[in-house]
Amino acid sequence: SKNQAVAITVGGTILTDTAVLIILAVIIGNKDGNLTQEFWIKLGVSLAIFSAIMFLVIPRIAQWFFRKLESEKHSHYIFVLSVVFFAAFLAEVAGVEPIIGAFVAGLALNKLIPHSSALMNRIEFIGNSLFIPFFLISVGMLVDVSVILKGPMALIIAGTLTVVAVLGKWIAALFTQLIFKYSKAQRQLIFGLSGAHAAATLAVILVGYNAGILDENILNGTIILILITCIIASFATEKAAKQILIETENETDSIIKSNGTTTEHILLPISTLAKFEKLLEFSSLIKDKKSVNPISVLSVVSNDDEAEVNLVKARNKLEEYVKQASATDTKVNIITTIDHNTESGITRVSREIMADIIIIKWSQRTGFIDKFFGDKIENILNNTNKTIFICHIEKPLVIHKRIVIVAPPLAEFENGFTLWLSKVEKLAHELSIPIVLHCNISTKKTVEKFLKKLKSNASVTINLFNDWDDFLVLSRDINDDDLFVLVSARKGATSYIATLDSLPSKIDKYFYNNNRIVIFPHQFVEDAFNDQFNDFSSEPLNIGIEAVQKLGKGIGSILKRKDNENKKKEE
Repeated sequence: SKNQAVAITVGGTILTDTAVLIILAVIIGNKDGNLTQEFWIKLGVSLAIFSAIMFLVIPRIAQWFFRKLESEKHSHYIFVLSVVFFAAFLAEVAGVEPIIGAFVAGLALNKLIPHSSALMNRIEFIGNSLFIPFFLISVGMLVDVSVILKGPMALIIAGTLTVVAVLGKWIAALFTQLIFKYSKAQRQLIFGLSGAHAAATLAVILVGYNAGILDENILNGTIILILITCIIASFATEKAAKQILIETENETDSIIKSNGTTTEHILLPISTLAKFEKLLEFSSLIKDKKSVNPISVLSVVSNDDEAEVNLVKARNKLEEYVKQASATDTKVNIITTIDHNTESGITRVSREIMADIIIIKWSQRTGFIDKFFGDKIENILNNTNKTIFICHIEKPLVIHKRIVIVAPPLAEFENGFTLWLSKVEKLAHELSIPIVLHCNISTKKTVEKFLKKLKSNASVTINLFNDWDDFLVLSRDINDDDLFVLVSARKGATSYIATLDSLPSKIDKYFYNNNRIVIFPHQFVEDAFNDQFNDFSSEPLNIGIEAVQKLGKGIGSILKRKDNENKKKEE
């Protein structure tokens, strides 16, 4: 959630649960009479080694595994399960409960598994439908209902525990509200989220019961406590969430209207299936889950004698990737169309489906002239007013440590400013990585204002940058594991500067080790005059230019040969 109260509550719960389970290990040691200086040294050293392995070694192994076996999606889930079991084993060796190991495994792998990824979807599904029910069944089988009926002791214990637990959580929520100056609804939300006692409480009570520290009355009383607190917490959370939603409704509506996120439509044109999987994953991560529209994958087939056959082939190939997107609960719509050239087909379909964003694969350019006259992307830019993401994604997205953005002066005055900024913020949230933005002071203020309005939890560092003539100075601060994003502009746009034309080739040359994206924001409304020339193609001009290039090279080589002959004669 983007509400700060939720983040604080989750963080507090992580700390308290970890502390409780460590204290439990101390209590078990005290019960066995082992609470000596040797016990404390052993516990401290073992926990330090356990933490070092889980937070330093495991993430690097996981990163290597995900990168080397990127296409083996099922292996990713098996690897995560293996890490969980290994962490539980290490925790038990360290002298604490295995549940701490499973908990720490989640913390260690958190940044490597995007929230909207297929892997996260599989983990949540198996956990909610298999592991948690088994855990609850095993606990239910331990409860002796007859103990509750034999005497009032279990009910007295349950009542005492419930009153103390509920009152303690409410007081904690009140202090949090006063310290952070939250609203009453946020206080109630904190109380609801933290008030339920389930997994950690069950783990503690079972360990205590099996160790002989607690009797059946306390076990049954705790089960009743869990039941009551879960009911109270669910009602409190639901009520508070509705109040917060009403309070922020106007702000949310204004942001949605400015971004068009309720009907957001992403178009993903493809020419080849190479690297398509990474582009589809990127599209799934930045897509607004509230949007009613799917991601539209487009394949344009040339208008020739085999057009119909190629149309069927293209659709059959793309069907395989629908399964990949469905694993992330992302809807994908396949569009195959016939057109004289690819760029006109993309332009036409983007208008027909009213796409907001077009995501295009970064193409390799062969020369300076090709950049301006022969490049298909250039034609798409000239014939559409959509926000365009030109992506070069070779490495897995999960290995990135930062998103580095460079925005030109006056970028905040473009119509698509809030759209691309919200998408980059969402990507950072999904990958759990910070954003580093290089821009001028005016853009900085607008970005800070928008992120505050968006209630973003992303970590954003803004550095002032104005030296566009020495753009490559930024290479000093960019690492190979950074995702580099350049915000560009179409010619004639408010934020357009001549330097932007040469930057894609410089980025391709000097940042070749990085995944990189060039964004062209939605900047102005097309007019009817441009619509008259949509069917025109620059292909004949391209052929002419290629001929001129070949002729120029031929003449140049002849003149060079003659110069060499003249020099030899003079010698």
